[in-house]
Parts: sequence; C-alpha cells; structure tokens
Amino acid sequence: MNQSTLTTTARTILRVVTGFLFAAHGWQKFNEFTIAGTQAAFTQMGVPAANIAAPVIATLELVGGVALILGVLTRAFAALLVLNMLGALFLVHAPAGIFAATGGYELVLLLAAAAAAVALVGAGRVSVDKALFGRSGSRLHALA
Repeated sequence: MNQSTLTTTARTILRVVTGFLFAAHGWQKFNEFTIAGTQAAFTQMGVPAANIAAPVIATLELVGGVALILGVLTRAFAALLVLNMLGALFLVHAPAGIFAATGGYELVLLLAAAAAAVALVGAGRVSVDKALFGRSGSRLHALA
C-alpha cells in the first residue's frame, strides 16, 4: 500500500472506531441508564446543571458518534466531543486517578485524544464531508 492509502485507512479506522464508542456511550445514557438515571448520576458526581447537561451530553455523544462514523461535520463534532471528554475528566474522573476500574480518567483521556486527532486531521477521503465539501475550490473545503 502507498502512503496515501495507509493514511486514508488510518483516518477512517480512527474516525469510525471513535464514533462508534461515543455513539455507544450516548445510546447507553438514553437506553440503559435512561436520561433520568443519567441526570441523577451527574448530580451525584457534582456535574453542574445536571438536569440540562445529561440530555445534552447523551445527545452529543449519540449524534456526534454517528456523525463521526459517517464523516459528517466531522471536525465540529470531534471538537465538541473533545470538550465533552475534558469536562468529564476534570469534573469527575481526575480525582480517581488513572485507571477506569477505579473511576479514573484513562478512557476519557483516550477518547479526548482520539477525538482531538480526528478534529485535527479531518474526516478523510471516505466520508460524507469529502463528498460534500471536498472540491478544492469549495469555500467549505476545510470541512473535508
């Protein structure tokens, strides 16, 4: 494989896997924990405005995850998901140390880093963004 094919493959894998994990977490907040349960958990964890934050975060993770999988408005959603994970890291997980088994920040840090990488490199060739905004003369070419 040439370098261009490897880069396209790496971007696609990173974007799709990151999107899948975010979508799964958003789905979990809606369906397994329920929004009411997520609101209660956020309140217990000390998340500010938990009643508003819970449905907003659940929606961002679900919709943003699906958007990353498809490569739709990828940079914008990835940047929002980075902010989401940084909030989770500093508001909830940092005091518990590194390891997820003890409530630590390893997963949220990894998800933040993956989303940041996607935000920096963009969706790549195999994406809706590329199909919509990929022409070099397009004003929205930076979205591709």
